[in-house]
Amino acid sequence: MRTGAWLIGARGSVAVTSMVGALAIRAGLAAPTGCVLESPGLRDRIRPGIGDLVFGGHDITSVPLDKKAAELAEAGVVPSSLVLAVQRELLAVDQRVRPVPTAPTQAEAAKAIGADLDRFRRVHDLDRVVVINVSTTEPVPPPHPAHDDLDALRAALAGPEAILPPSALAAYAALLAGCPYVDFTPSTGARLPALDALARERGLPYAGRDGKTGETLVKSVLAPMFAQRHLKVRTWSGVNLLGGGDGANLAQPGANAAKAASKQRVLAETLGYTPQGETRIDYLEDLGDFKTAWDLVTFEGFLGTGMRMEFTWHGCDSALAAPLILDLARLTAAAHRAGRAGPLTELAFFFKDPLGEVPHGLAEQWRALHDLIATLSPEATS
Repeated sequence: MRTGAWLIGARGSVAVTSMVGALAIRAGLAAPTGCVLESPGLRDRIRPGIGDLVFGGHDITSVPLDKKAAELAEAGVVPSSLVLAVQRELLAVDQRVRPVPTAPTQAEAAKAIGADLDRFRRVHDLDRVVVINVSTTEPVPPPHPAHDDLDALRAALAGPEAILPPSALAAYAALLAGCPYVDFTPSTGARLPALDALARERGLPYAGRDGKTGETLVKSVLAPMFAQRHLKVRTWSGVNLLGGGDGANLAQPGANAAKAASKQRVLAETLGYTPQGETRIDYLEDLGDFKTAWDLVTFEGFLGTGMRMEFTWHGCDSALAAPLILDLARLTAAAHRAGRAGPLTELAFFFKDPLGEVPHGLAEQWRALHDLIATLSPEATS
């Protein structure tokens, strides 16, 4: 079940941490801590395994993977001993990372992306390739009529105008090439009616979006608690402080707005109303690959008694996201093998802004994930 994991943004922190981790786990040098599919109740339920994953990808930068891994080790994201131990394998992966193709039209660019995917699949004798977007967050694109109709989109992409943002173009190219697609970012990705139609036409699953790794993960646990105890949440405000490339990108207003909207959705969906307050995201270069979130919740109890709760989350975004990338590659490949097409709504457990009309409480999402895994396990699909 050799499976390709093609990462859009392959030279970034999340992608490189995922690769180093997978190579170290395969060599028996590290434990799969943080990999949901390696937890005791789920281990050996999904194929491919971590050791079956073959990495490649696209990126706009040319920083060698071993150099990026060394930078991550210096920042305390990954152990330097592991980077040295898997350096030879990482250099081999580096040869499989391609520059992002450019062309006069988006149709031609999509064809070039697809050619890279086809070559990767053939050269490495892969059963399938899952494309995962871990690149920087995009602003929300302006609406376009072609986004809603597949035939209109195909026609429009042949013209000189850029109809799709980069994440959606990558999704279009992946689906044309017969590859399932996962968006780990808040970017548009496959979340356009025309791309949903393409996925169903090609019999391909897709998943997303915006990986749930920190503050929103905590919200998805706490918000159902308030709802189930019938306590009125009056305000919920959060301040997120990020460093690294992701933080620098989110200093841009368009990307910042897209991310903040994704982080807030869980409250309205879980509580049934939107409390006062907002989520703010600020860039602090000194934090590097780490992030801190501080949240203040005020709520009303019996007879109107006012109360409050505060929590702080401090974590390493790449180390939290990387094991989920491995999980999503495996789950999406298994769903493809099982014949699933269209949105994988059962993967809401992994995302801040999941596809479809799904529960946003973590407990319900966990049950939905278990139900999906039961249908995708080797026993169920053999």
